[in-house]
Amino acid sequence: MPYKISNKAELEQFVCHNWNEINQWIDLEQSKQPQPLTSSVDVRESKTKFAPVDHNMYPAGFNNLCSKDLLGCADRFKEAFDQLSLKVKRIGLLPESHTKNKYYLDHLHKLKTTIEMAGTEVILFSPDKDLFKETGSSVVQLESQSGNSIVIYEAQVLDGVFQSMNPEVVFNFDAIVLNNDQSNPLPVNWKSISTPILPSPFVGWYKRQKNHHFRCYRTTANQFAEHFSINPDLIQAHFATAENIDFNTKEGLDELASEVDKLLTTLPAESHVFVKASQGTYGMGISVVSSGEEIKNMNRKVRNKMDVGKNNLKFTSILIQEGVETIVKYDGAPAEVTIYLVNGKSSGGFMRTNPLKGTQSNLNSQGMIYQKLCLSDVKQDCDHKMKEAVYSVVARLSTLAASHEMKELME
Repeated sequence: MPYKISNKAELEQFVCHNWNEINQWIDLEQSKQPQPLTSSVDVRESKTKFAPVDHNMYPAGFNNLCSKDLLGCADRFKEAFDQLSLKVKRIGLLPESHTKNKYYLDHLHKLKTTIEMAGTEVILFSPDKDLFKETGSSVVQLESQSGNSIVIYEAQVLDGVFQSMNPEVVFNFDAIVLNNDQSNPLPVNWKSISTPILPSPFVGWYKRQKNHHFRCYRTTANQFAEHFSINPDLIQAHFATAENIDFNTKEGLDELASEVDKLLTTLPAESHVFVKASQGTYGMGISVVSSGEEIKNMNRKVRNKMDVGKNNLKFTSILIQEGVETIVKYDGAPAEVTIYLVNGKSSGGFMRTNPLKGTQSNLNSQGMIYQKLCLSDVKQDCDHKMKEAVYSVVARLSTLAASHEMKELME
């Protein structure tokens, strides 16, 4: 069928000149159900399309956003808290347990101060007893890469409420911001917790699947494209899935190889595909291949990388995703864009560049460098911000899809 918007250049112009109408459509769709409090979306731009290639509800890079965008993030946090109650004044921030990563601590510092700019007090806490074993006390004090002090208090659950194990600190949280992706589930009966938790603890990687997300995204992108008469291929990567794969024993690798070849037949010649663990995060469990034969011939080292991820999470469900070859470069190195969203609104971003990798590689790996990308100035008919406008729209559609996914996982 003919589309009003049939190629990438037309899409860029359309988004630039119809920015307000497009965002109003997304706003209306998002208003129909709760949105993830926080999201990050990796967006790839090739010669022919823009496509989200990953979505995370517990992002760990607020330290990579520009200061002006962080002010906007604070406004979005306040909107989300106001939707809960007019009296959200004290927030509990529950972080990851890998606190030896000093750059993650920089992120925690920025996230904490941004939420505080929303007019709240923020206390970092964790029910993970292992986090406090080294100190032998109910509090751990850390220093981030930039020299910021991070204090985390030990918590226990009593009568459905997180209580401080430190007698000098009282929690009394009005809401909890979860920044732990639960690749390894926390020792908490989340159904018993009476305090509102954002994003939901039921959408961690112990339960969530990329396969499911991209099915939801395909539906969302197709609805959006139909509404505005856009060729839907301009805003999504083709994909397939495979289940019951065991990279250790090689069980299911022939079937995975067959699915890889099948998807490649639908793509232009010399294309690559990303073979990703459906529950993977932090760029783990990813290989780039150009034939099913490469799957069958994977050596032990590569199969070990694909077999388990963060916290020894075993990968058995696989996403096979069209390799969107990036044309974005920074200082001559291939790059991709990551957009951060708060309460469903695009609120900042950065470029992830990697001089050690090629244009079809996984850039979220050793050698990556971050460059801030400010979104605050994007508005309608703002030609020099046209690319950022398209990245923002694609990221918002991905997060709208994640809200549908979240609703299903919580039911």
